[in-house]
Amino acid sequence: MEGYKLRSCIVGHEKDVRAVTPTLFPSDGILSGSRDVTARVWIPNEMDPGFHPGLLMRGHSNFVSAVCVMPPDSTYEQGLLITGSNDKTILGYTPDSPEPVFKLTGHEGNVCTLAAGKFGTLLSGSWDKTARVWLNQKCVMTLKGHEAAVWAVGIMPEQGFMLTGSADKTIKLWRAGRCEITFKGHEDCIRGLAVLNNQEFISCSNDASLRRWSVSGDCLQVYYGHENFIYSVAVLPNGQDFISGGEDRTMRVWRDGKCVQTIAHPAQSVWAVCVLPCNGDIVSAASDGVIRVFTTKPERMAPADEQKSFEEQVAASAVPKQLGDVKLEELPGPEVLLNPGSKDGQQKIIRRGPNAELHQWDSSKQEWTKVGDIVGSSGGTQQSSGKTLFEGKEYDYVFSVDIEDGKPPLKLPFNVTEDPWFAAQRFLDKNSLSQLFLDQVANFIIDNTKGVTLGQESSGYVDPFTGANRHVPGSSTNQAAASGTDPFTGGGRYIPGGQPTQPQSSLVDPFTGASRHQPSNVHVNLASNTYFPQKTYVTFETANPGQIINKLKEFNEKVGAENQLSTAELDSLQTLMEGKDVTDVHISNISKVLDWPTEFIFPGLDVLRVAIRNQKVCDHVCSQPGFLERQVLFLAPSSPVPTQLLALRILANCFKHASGQRLLLAERETVITEALNCRLTPNKNVQVALATLLLNYSVCLQDMVDEEAGYSQCLLAVASVMENPLDPEAEFRLLVCLGTLICNDKSTRELAKSLELQNLIIPMQTRVEPKKVSECAGFVINRLQ
Repeated sequence: MEGYKLRSCIVGHEKDVRAVTPTLFPSDGILSGSRDVTARVWIPNEMDPGFHPGLLMRGHSNFVSAVCVMPPDSTYEQGLLITGSNDKTILGYTPDSPEPVFKLTGHEGNVCTLAAGKFGTLLSGSWDKTARVWLNQKCVMTLKGHEAAVWAVGIMPEQGFMLTGSADKTIKLWRAGRCEITFKGHEDCIRGLAVLNNQEFISCSNDASLRRWSVSGDCLQVYYGHENFIYSVAVLPNGQDFISGGEDRTMRVWRDGKCVQTIAHPAQSVWAVCVLPCNGDIVSAASDGVIRVFTTKPERMAPADEQKSFEEQVAASAVPKQLGDVKLEELPGPEVLLNPGSKDGQQKIIRRGPNAELHQWDSSKQEWTKVGDIVGSSGGTQQSSGKTLFEGKEYDYVFSVDIEDGKPPLKLPFNVTEDPWFAAQRFLDKNSLSQLFLDQVANFIIDNTKGVTLGQESSGYVDPFTGANRHVPGSSTNQAAASGTDPFTGGGRYIPGGQPTQPQSSLVDPFTGASRHQPSNVHVNLASNTYFPQKTYVTFETANPGQIINKLKEFNEKVGAENQLSTAELDSLQTLMEGKDVTDVHISNISKVLDWPTEFIFPGLDVLRVAIRNQKVCDHVCSQPGFLERQVLFLAPSSPVPTQLLALRILANCFKHASGQRLLLAERETVITEALNCRLTPNKNVQVALATLLLNYSVCLQDMVDEEAGYSQCLLAVASVMENPLDPEAEFRLLVCLGTLICNDKSTRELAKSLELQNLIIPMQTRVEPKKVSECAGFVINRLQ
């Protein structure tokens, strides 16, 4: 059969296109959803193969992560266009209305997948670990049972079955709200589901495989071909063959169980794919914000110049690829491309002058096609490095280790940023092997990685929170002390120890506590992560009491006689902020200021922000009915920016004392939910204050038992804030918060992986200044691998 060729490149979205699906009206149109917070309908042109924009749908407050089309019924004769968003809501639009006709609420996390059934049934899946069944805009059923985010859903209407795929690596089949079968086999998150017929369906996963399942529970076939995460799968019109898209920059066509065509893209991620049922054309949505349509019909193919332009874009793409120990001069030249490939999608790296190129075999053209220039041979991120894939994750090395005669070798994954003993211990735990093998496995790693450097050598240690050098126990090399400007308060502070130093090279075995031999040809910098877990609360300490009192005096003349304070009362507030003895009179006076009208209250809030550092003040206000409710009201989107800022700082400072910790922990769900009203602010100070509040929650949760919900909510909040442009200091505090949350809690770490937080953190690794942002981002990503 003739291979697919480009029909059209649809440009219009401003950010990643995360979801696509065919429309019913018109029958060959496309509905798309994007991180630019919009959904769009694209209508085919009559005179050429292209598409033009139709309906533009707004209404969500965060990115659109899922779309589907609801068939017509008696109420909506042209059906509905449905969108799901990271703002936790679902919106429904008619094909002629840019404004939603209804809004569905109930999910507590990103609504990342949707499927429409008969008779107005809608199935949604969310990061909150549940799927919901909606009928006539009402939630009639909540499907609970998954242990992680529900990334994929599907409906088999003839059987009355519903399918859910999750980051817990399982697929569940439901009937009437009850889980009938749990499918196991994938080794990483389930990302997509597609129904083949009333007995079979297809799944795709972060483990780089697709699986064909029977509703009886049997896995009928496993398909390999992708080199990285597979995000989406869609069935071709014959009901047997399918297409898929993933993180390896490709959309692939599968026929009779084999990959027959690989379509490379000039973008890192192919987030979603779909098939236009009316004509069999296939559609991809990518991270470069472009929707691409491909066809097998010559009359719908793009003109030759557009085809050539697309191929040149693909060829010009920089392809991150790990070359390992292979030297450029040892690569074969272009002459090897004279030999045909053995299968579609087969890749070869060749040398052409001073460059290395990646070529891919296109079986439909029977030729090698250049798909990019190799860059980053020293490594890269999990999404872009081109390293060896094992269980859906990338590693610099995946060794085969013979542990016992007569049994197949076990796979030992290893990244050069890891300590060999940690990797060895992980390998023993995974395979239930004796601790006696620890040294043997670690030495095997060291011997076979040829002395590669682990981590980055540093000329000194820098306190990530003060920007100053700090004392490192066991050190011997002195350096000049640096001034310590506290990045959390903007003020200088005393740094104990005087002379900051560097650590010595000897290491302690993390599992036994004993010293161990460190081979001279391997340099390890394990101690360099001074960023997390954070053990102390971060507060906003600095203030200029004189300026605050002057503002209070100014507003005191405007609040009306019944609210005015005397000169003595105003003076008492200044002594309160200066840290002198606190009396009941002080507390009474500050209570008066906090009753001022909202438009005049912000200097009073600043007084409270400073005063609440005193335990007596904190204990008093935290015991007062309505205190927390008032602070939360100040976080509303309509509140003035200074009021939002000071309310966030007050809440952050509450963590300084036990009474504040207890109150904020008890009201965690409300406080974090309302604080997220400020996540879209462009004000840098508000961003930093919000990040600090979340950071303090992460510190508090470390010592709590049975706080899984708290960890999850805090993690989801961090993800929500990170979606937006941020000040570097806010980025840093969120990274420390995230690192603290995932540091010692496996389930939270798995949730972070399923939320694809790596994609949000990777750009932070490129920050040149401040250096602490890029360094901390690197340590968080390492934890998530």
